[in-house]
Amino acid sequence: MDKIKLATVWLAGCSGCHMSFLDLDEWLFELVKYAEIVHSPIADIKEYPENVDVCLVEGAIANEENLELIHKIRDRTKFLISFGDCAVTANVPGMRNMMGHDNADLVLRRSYLELGDITPQLPNAPGIVPELLERVFPVHEVVKVDLFLPGCPPSADRIKAAIAPLLEGKMPLMEGRDMIKFG
Repeated sequence: MDKIKLATVWLAGCSGCHMSFLDLDEWLFELVKYAEIVHSPIADIKEYPENVDVCLVEGAIANEENLELIHKIRDRTKFLISFGDCAVTANVPGMRNMMGHDNADLVLRRSYLELGDITPQLPNAPGIVPELLERVFPVHEVVKVDLFLPGCPPSADRIKAAIAPLLEGKMPLMEGRDMIKFG
């Protein structure tokens, strides 16, 4: 049996979903029998590869870098999982949307000028801070999502229940409180 190519990605979020992924503990040894981890911040693989079978995307789409990456991920991935509440609803990163349009400038000014300690200044050299989008988006508002895995973060048991059937070519059963509860 060929191993599936599995990727995980961390966009605008706290990395809590990846911490829960690591909480799979000994099951990770079972996972690598059936899946090759081809991209992940855990493995520090920089370039997103071609022909990925399954990708878990943590975090919302908040900046140009996130936007570019999520399109690359969708183009190169067969089955995309919106991984955690930030990916599913924009959650905490999306709170800046309540500030209305043009909130990117307000956020930068607050963070770098008003709260700057020693030499308050806006970052202006390219590549220092990716350009913020005017609003934060959950993943499904930007690209097609194949499975929603809510939770802040989803528990290791929920992650396992979502991934294990995929290893056998089956769809996970996403119903009941244990699988679809937010928060």
